[in-house]
Amino acid sequence: MAILKILKDNDPMLRKISREVDMISPRIITLLDDMRDTLHKANGCGLAAVQVGVLRRVVIIETENGKLYEMINPVIVERSEEKQHEIEGCLSIPGRWGITCRPKTVTVRAMDRNGNYYTLTGSDLLARAICHETDHLDGILYTDNAERILTKEEMEGLE
Repeated sequence: MAILKILKDNDPMLRKISREVDMISPRIITLLDDMRDTLHKANGCGLAAVQVGVLRRVVIIETENGKLYEMINPVIVERSEEKQHEIEGCLSIPGRWGITCRPKTVTVRAMDRNGNYYTLTGSDLLARAICHETDHLDGILYTDNAERILTKEEMEGLE
């Protein structure tokens, strides 16, 4: 497996809309495996293919140790009315954090690496990660919708 380069927020590719995966090829399987290794190396909880320079609708999320969700062509099909304001960051925007408002619970429909469709409902951090990563697929960064970006002093208080 390979550790891929994570694009930073000034890279114009992050603003592009990712294309659907038509066929799960060996290349897509390798991408999923490489994204997993890259996510673990970066110590993150989610990664979209566009963040590693691949404009495909592929996302991986691991909010709990050992529970990795691979999502091909994910679509959020339901969002709760209840919202939560939380601190959010991004591997493509290192060292910056912001306050965002996301649904407390979301349901996503996606394909796994075997081409099987599944539905997943997540709350709290998992819901936030699903929203964050699927936004990437549409060229949206969390900073676009952040209520505010934390100051340097506020960020130092988090450490």
